[in-house]
Amino acid sequence: MTQSLDTSHLWMPFTANRQFKARPRMLVAASGMYYTSDDGRQILDGTSGLWCVNAGHGHPRITAAIQQQAAQMDYAPLFQIGHPLAFEAASALAEIAPAGLNRVFFCNDGSEGVDTALKLALAYHRIRGDAGRTRLIGRERGYHGVGFGGIAVGGIAGNRKQFGPGLAADHLRHPLNIAKNAYSRGLPLHGAEMADELEQRLLALHDPSTVAAVIVEPLQGSTGVILPPQGYLEKIRAICDKHGILLIFDEVITGFGRLGTAFGADYFGVQPDMIVCAKALTNAAVPMGAVIVKQEIHDCFMQMAPADSIELFHGYTYSGHPLAAAAAIATLKVYKEEQLFQRAAELTPYFEEAAHSLRGLPHVKDIRNLGLVAGIELESIPGKPGARAYELFTKAFWDKDLLTRVTGDIVALSPPLIINKAQIDVMFGSIADILRAIK
Repeated sequence: MTQSLDTSHLWMPFTANRQFKARPRMLVAASGMYYTSDDGRQILDGTSGLWCVNAGHGHPRITAAIQQQAAQMDYAPLFQIGHPLAFEAASALAEIAPAGLNRVFFCNDGSEGVDTALKLALAYHRIRGDAGRTRLIGRERGYHGVGFGGIAVGGIAGNRKQFGPGLAADHLRHPLNIAKNAYSRGLPLHGAEMADELEQRLLALHDPSTVAAVIVEPLQGSTGVILPPQGYLEKIRAICDKHGILLIFDEVITGFGRLGTAFGADYFGVQPDMIVCAKALTNAAVPMGAVIVKQEIHDCFMQMAPADSIELFHGYTYSGHPLAAAAAIATLKVYKEEQLFQRAAELTPYFEEAAHSLRGLPHVKDIRNLGLVAGIELESIPGKPGARAYELFTKAFWDKDLLTRVTGDIVALSPPLIINKAQIDVMFGSIADILRAIK
């Protein structure tokens, strides 16, 4: 199939296009824990696609919900008109959100969700008469999508260096400290004090009265699985409370069971003012994102706008799209009825042991894990950063029928929550074999 396929017209995202097209890696079907490649191999999905297929591929209940809705009504807008499924999806999402976060704004992915949350934060302070709060704070190595707001608060330089200056933003240092916390099992013991720089450095530099919001991922996933030290997020929350700053959790990865709870906020016991979610909200079957907001933030918009006027000039053509709403409702039911969040929590100790079994193998520099997420950091080849992990990625795909994800020289694993122990063994056993073989 690949030999006859014209790959020239598609500009692929976040891909070395020339390298890929020299030897394409093609997937043509998916079911449960496996993709099917174009040469007929069953590829074990070690990454839930892109951190998003938590209930496994092709779940029949989700598929049926989408098919039924497509036949009934393919599209309806939410601008000044509605359709029932959007309201049902919002209610279902609010039901599993942390207490107090019960107002939902739908978008189409995490990037739009982040930009929405940042706009809400800026607008919230303005309508309250605090328009001087225009600065946003993210974190080094943070990934918040690819909108102009997201790359401003994001802390990955390569994602923004081609696009010029964006919003006024500054960045906390990331909390990864391999020297003190190498091979942590779960949350690192050292580093909670790094949260203090929010107050001691950034707020002292900029003046707290100019800061609208702080946005962090509870677990930094796309940059290579950076975990918050014990007590770190609690400190961030306390500092934000002290200075009237909104706290946004980007839970595009940690939402919907990845840590064994509905949201990372539940796992850490820290309540943000907004949660951005996407990916596994629909099991990735139809693109959808959402911002879940505290009711008092929502109510402020309702109370401050003139009667019968639009309270927020923001939205998307596909907000609450009927097919996406149907997929979200079905997905949330699957998570609940199949107890997939509990399953992830129960599998975590076994997953952790399997991940740390790689310690001591060639090239392994650090291993980090939380819930059903693991990051395996490799020593870089001098002068060739990322080459070693990329070699592992390609060998895993071609030689071991395993899909992994790499960022730099870090291998990130985040399998569907339906994975079993035998598949965990295969996944880490295959990686171990490759580590012993590569130079």
